[in-house]
Amino acid sequence: MRAGDLLARLYLLALFVFVFAPIVTSMVFSFNSDRFPTVPLGHFTLRWYETAFARPEVWTAFRNSLIVAVSAAALSTALGFATAYTDFRYGFRFKQAYLALALLPPTIPLVIMGLAMLAWLGRLGLSGTLTGIVIAHTVMGAPFAMAICRLRLQQMDPALEAAAWNLGASPWRAMGTVVLPFCLPALISAFCLTAAVSFDEFIVAWFVSGLNRTVPVAILEILQGNVDPQINAIGTVVFLTSMTLVVVAQLMLLRRTAR
Repeated sequence: MRAGDLLARLYLLALFVFVFAPIVTSMVFSFNSDRFPTVPLGHFTLRWYETAFARPEVWTAFRNSLIVAVSAAALSTALGFATAYTDFRYGFRFKQAYLALALLPPTIPLVIMGLAMLAWLGRLGLSGTLTGIVIAHTVMGAPFAMAICRLRLQQMDPALEAAAWNLGASPWRAMGTVVLPFCLPALISAFCLTAAVSFDEFIVAWFVSGLNRTVPVAILEILQGNVDPQINAIGTVVFLTSMTLVVVAQLMLLRRTAR
C-alpha cells in the first residue's frame, strides 16, 4: 500500500472517530447506572430510559417530531420532485436563477433562517404551531429532495416520456407510468433523508415551536441547569432513528445504482 493511500485512510479513520466518538460515548453512558459520566462505569441499567420515557412531555415531543417529520418530508419530497422535473423537462429564461433560488435555503445560516421564519409565521398567525414548524422544515428540506430527484432524473432518457405521449398516454398518465416509477427509489430516499433532517433540526424549531416542542427543543429544556443522564437516553433514540432513515435513503440510492 502506498504511503499516500495509507495517510488518506488514517485521515478518514480519524475523521470518523472525531465525529462519532462523542455520540458513542453518550450512548454508552445512557446505559450507565451512575448519574455522572465517570470512568470506571457503573453497572448496566435501563433506568434512564425508563425515567425519560415515563415523562408525558417527552412522549408529546416525540409525537410532535413524528408529525412534523412525516409532514415536512412528504411536502419536501413533492416540492423537490416538482422542481427537479421542471429543470429536467423544460427550458426557460432565467432557469439558472430559478435553480439557484430553489437551492438557496441550505446556504442561509440557521439563526437567520429561524428569525426570518419567526417573523413571517408570526404575521401569518402560525408561530408556535406545528403547522408553522412543518412549513419551516419544508423550506429547509425541499432543496435536499430536489438534489436527490435531479440526480435520478439525469439518468432517465427524455425520449421515454415522449414515447408514452406518442403511444396515446396523457401527460399525467405518462407521469404516473413512466416518470414516477423510474424515480421511486429517489423519492423514497428523499423522503427518508428530509424526515431525518426534520427530526434532528433544533435551531429553527426552537425559534418557531412555542409550546409545541419537538424532541431537540425538549432535550434543551431538560438539560438546562443540570446534568441529566436522561439526555443520553433520549439522544440515543433520536440518533438511532435518524441514522436508520439516512441508511435507508442511502441503500435505496445504492440499490438502484447497482442495478
